Amino acid sequence: MELGIGMFGDLAFDQTTGKYRNAGIKIREILEQVKLMDEAGIDVFAMGEHHRADYAVSSPEIVLAATASITKNIKLASGVTVLSSSEPVKVYEDFATLDLISDGRAEIFVGRGSFIESFPLYGYSLNDYEELFDEKLELLLKINSEENVSWTGKLRAPMQNQTVYPRAKNNGKLPIWRAVGGTPQSVLSAAQLGMPLVVAIIGGMPIQFKNLIEFYKQEYRKAGHDEAEMQIAIHSHTFVSDEKEVVDGYFHNYKSQMDRIGASRGWSPYTKIQYEGGRGKDGALFIGNANEVADKINYMKEIFGITRFIGHMDVGDPANDVMMKSIELFGEKVAPQVK
Repeated sequence: MELGIGMFGDLAFDQTTGKYRNAGIKIREILEQVKLMDEAGIDVFAMGEHHRADYAVSSPEIVLAATASITKNIKLASGVTVLSSSEPVKVYEDFATLDLISDGRAEIFVGRGSFIESFPLYGYSLNDYEELFDEKLELLLKINSEENVSWTGKLRAPMQNQTVYPRAKNNGKLPIWRAVGGTPQSVLSAAQLGMPLVVAIIGGMPIQFKNLIEFYKQEYRKAGHDEAEMQIAIHSHTFVSDEKEVVDGYFHNYKSQMDRIGASRGWSPYTKIQYEGGRGKDGALFIGNANEVADKINYMKEIFGITRFIGHMDVGDPANDVMMKSIELFGEKVAPQVK
């Protein structure tokens, strides 16, 4: 069972200045936080990709490369690489380079992403949303397994016996996880390809995802993949504090981000009732004291049989000292209870 921490690089909005917090300061705080994760024995760090004013990180691989030089053991993953609007050759090259810098600690989580800003930004049509991802995933997996690549698709120029360098440490192969939000077709594809699965569970009740994860297991076995190599992770909003007033106060950070995203998606304003409901045993928020968070992760192990849990820990841009304490508690108190 591995425990990880994920971030998107959220930037708080200052109502007095009408501006988001400085991205440079935020990124330097992330580096400090990942160094602490490594020291605290956290297994994985996952850095998300966004192309918006309210997030500091559009290039996870650059941030991960910076963290590689100040850490020793923690695995470094994208969380996620929006593959539909990325170039698979460049994705492999960047993460193979990260893998060499970090001595074999790089991973890629690929997904469609829940935001669409990268499509027009990089000149892609949303009309090709599904086909772009499927085609680019096929190419990325081929590059990952073959040094000399010949491939033909519809939306990208073909490759004819072309080589992609540098090669990753482990015989050129990087761990590539499929990140999904709950679409059965995405889960089926991951199972058939034998890819490790990351399921984002950020709302509702986690138990509602049980059938989906069982479906993955069933189709993984049916495809003939080795069950001993099956890996399943969940990625959920997480925050740890043993001080009740800090947990109560974190509601305002969380609400600010939910309302900002929700304004463009037609969501109703986020309420304290939703927050407390999500924090309950059956809710999707892993927010509370160390014992509460550990108990909930163990419950996920029980109902899903997961091999990895990633706590998404910077929703709403909590202050750096509060984040550092949350990371410390996750490593020193939550992890021992789970492991």
